[in-house]
Amino acid sequence: MTALMDDLEVDRWDSDISCKPSYNISPAQETPILTLKNKRVIQGMHWGFVPNWSKECKLEPRMINARVEKLTEKPAYASLLQSKRCIIIANGYYEWMRTSQGKRPYYIHDSGNSMLPFAGLWATWKNDKKQYRITCTIITTEPISELKHIHNRMPVIITKERMDEWIYCSHPQAVVLQL
Repeated sequence: MTALMDDLEVDRWDSDISCKPSYNISPAQETPILTLKNKRVIQGMHWGFVPNWSKECKLEPRMINARVEKLTEKPAYASLLQSKRCIIIANGYYEWMRTSQGKRPYYIHDSGNSMLPFAGLWATWKNDKKQYRITCTIITTEPISELKHIHNRMPVIITKERMDEWIYCSHPQAVVLQL
């Protein structure tokens, strides 16, 4: 945890995080997310976005991915671009390629870096019974040429040098959408 905090220049690790390191985070599970609250903070969020206007927060996965091409069009995401950007902390991800023998898993990672941070959006869902859940979604894009044969989408990967541009919500929407 200390190495991760140093690597990401994190000021605080939220003590409420109940997630443990895992080789495979599934939708609806809690995962560590980097946000900015005057300082860099790692907090736990559930993967599978639930819009704050949703009447209920079902445990089954909701919107696990958001297409970058549709972010400004979808009401659930458009307002979040200016205020609720985050980094999903990962060192890789699995993609499943369909073959004639069934699905085959591929672990996608950067062998030169210990981290493969994804661009994301987050929100807090609340109801009138004072229940709440903080959820996030991974922003996806078309894959790079080396991955097109495996799957037609991939996470938007934010380099360590560009993380501030993404999580500092003072950067204009038009600029961050180019990341």
